[in-house]
Amino acid sequence: MGNISLIGFMGSGKSSVGKELSKLLHEMELIDLDDYIEAMTGRTIPEIFESEGESAFRELERVALENIFMTGELTGTSYILSLGGGTVTTEACRKAVRSNTACFYLRASIDTLVSNLEQWPGDRPMLRGRNGLRSRVRELMADREPLYEETAHHIIDVDDNDYAAAAVKVASLAD
Repeated sequence: MGNISLIGFMGSGKSSVGKELSKLLHEMELIDLDDYIEAMTGRTIPEIFESEGESAFRELERVALENIFMTGELTGTSYILSLGGGTVTTEACRKAVRSNTACFYLRASIDTLVSNLEQWPGDRPMLRGRNGLRSRVRELMADREPLYEETAHHIIDVDDNDYAAAAVKVASLAD
């Protein structure tokens, strides 16, 4: 089986679906791109955003994907790659993901995203200091949804699925 990537907005369940998927496809290594970047830089994502801004972070995403895909760092390893919600905003990242993985867009409604983000707020730099979570999610989704759709090979609607069910759908289509 080839490599798999999971894309979608913050709160769509990429990390959770990735964990469930790695249980089903135990021969594949699960890589969370944010965790990879934190290990690569020795800093947290919020620290990077705070000190260098979004554009510097997007460049780190590109470099991380290049390390994974182009330099053969994981040669011989099949993996499930859980990407950050904004990774696809960079054209080079979209192209790399689309050409090196079977890419799955975990599509969720604004209601689902807001509910999940309220339940598990985390430290999400793209949502900081904004008026109204729902309006910020709607604003970012308006920009990102076409990019998710352009990048994905498959779309999995996650609104009415638990993470395990979504992982089963991904696994069934990834063969």
